[in-house]
Amino acid sequence: MQIIILLAIVLLLVLGPGLWVKRVMARYSKPADRYGHGGAETARRLLDALDLQRVTVEPSDTGDHYDPDARAVRLSAANYEARSLTAVTVAAHEVGHALQHASGFAPLQWRTRLVKWVAPVEKTGAVLMMATPVIIGLTRLPVAGLLMFMGGLLTLGSGVVIHLLTLPTEFDASFGRALPLLRQQGVLYEVDEPHARRLLRAAAMTYVAASLMSLLNVARWIAILRR
Repeated sequence: MQIIILLAIVLLLVLGPGLWVKRVMARYSKPADRYGHGGAETARRLLDALDLQRVTVEPSDTGDHYDPDARAVRLSAANYEARSLTAVTVAAHEVGHALQHASGFAPLQWRTRLVKWVAPVEKTGAVLMMATPVIIGLTRLPVAGLLMFMGGLLTLGSGVVIHLLTLPTEFDASFGRALPLLRQQGVLYEVDEPHARRLLRAAAMTYVAASLMSLLNVARWIAILRR
């Protein structure tokens, strides 16, 4: 019984933030026509006010994000077109990343570099993990277990590091950039500001949820190794 309770607590701690983020985003997605301007229009308005005309606003099939290489704010289809509080606030959060980029915000620069460095590391780790069973079958050497450990560490551990290092960047984009912008440009109805704060917190917390899921994957992988 105690093990079941412990597992339930762990699952709640790991899955809870992600479920909360989805709930908050969905709650303020309605009504979809609350504002006279959608996510894309909001992003464009804020970027122009910041004199960032070179940054484009594009629809995306891979979720809301800012691409520093392409200098593009990309919004999911729903947030690109919708005029909900969620769409407007998420657009402002991504513009916050564009402003970080333009101002040379160090944590964003380091995260961008780290993602590029980690990509080949993750690929190497994945190859090691896939090759380990073959190596074990051919050689029957203990070193195969070490290869599997290294592969898992490179593949799963690097994702955890990136997500954790992303958190300061996300919170700054939400509360150091987006919220002041929304106030200065008079984008929100005054009554919506507390709700926008909750949405901005949720936008940043997506990476907390991702970090916890990555840690859960690491724990599962270690459990498999110990069998």
